[in-house]
Amino acid sequence: MNHQYQQQIWQTVLQIPCGKVASYGQIADLAGLPGRARLVGKALGVAPEALKVPWYRVLRSDGKIAFAAQSEQAKNQTALLQQENVAVFNNRVKLTLFQWQPDLADLLFKLNY
Repeated sequence: MNHQYQQQIWQTVLQIPCGKVASYGQIADLAGLPGRARLVGKALGVAPEALKVPWYRVLRSDGKIAFAAQSEQAKNQTALLQQENVAVFNNRVKLTLFQWQPDLADLLFKLNY
């Protein structure tokens, strides 16, 4: 995987505010990699712990957690989201309430892609 792409993805995910979520596709678009949602998942899987990338804030486009329901990973992700007051029901987050919508300043000054 292209290291530059990983950096773009990690830097974009780091911009998601506490208490908000984004979809894999949304992150790909904002990172300048449209249509590369799967690449986002792969990059998050290899993110260095030292970067503290909030991987758990990234969900499928329907708001579902990508891990199998009741798996340890899904339980961990649910717990991390709930600590940020993001409601998770049946392995899903209601995007109409919790989806990150970057404002113009974010788009112009924080997201470099």
